Amino acid sequence: MCHIFASTDPALFAPVTRSVRIAGVVTSIRLEAMFWSMLDEIAASQKMPTARFLSTLHDEVVELRGEIGNFASLLRVICSRHAEARAEAVDHRGSSAA
Repeated sequence: MCHIFASTDPALFAPVTRSVRIAGVVTSIRLEAMFWSMLDEIAASQKMPTARFLSTLHDEVVELRGEIGNFASLLRVICSRHAEARAEAVDHRGSSAA
């Protein structure tokens, strides 16, 4: 079983740093390439460029919670939740077809 995960393409977990403007300040965010791909997909589904999506997300979280301890970690969790939602949608389509 571990071979499935151990054989993951190294390009997917290569660290990638992007500069974005959040709350009026230019900052750098470093995430694995796979997470950037997922964030690009999520942003596109919201009809926004990724940088604008990140800025909007940051502002909304600050409004709800007052602060963000680790924005990069939040982004990884959001990507995981997005993947879970996609899997559930596929499961629901599959079970309704059966």
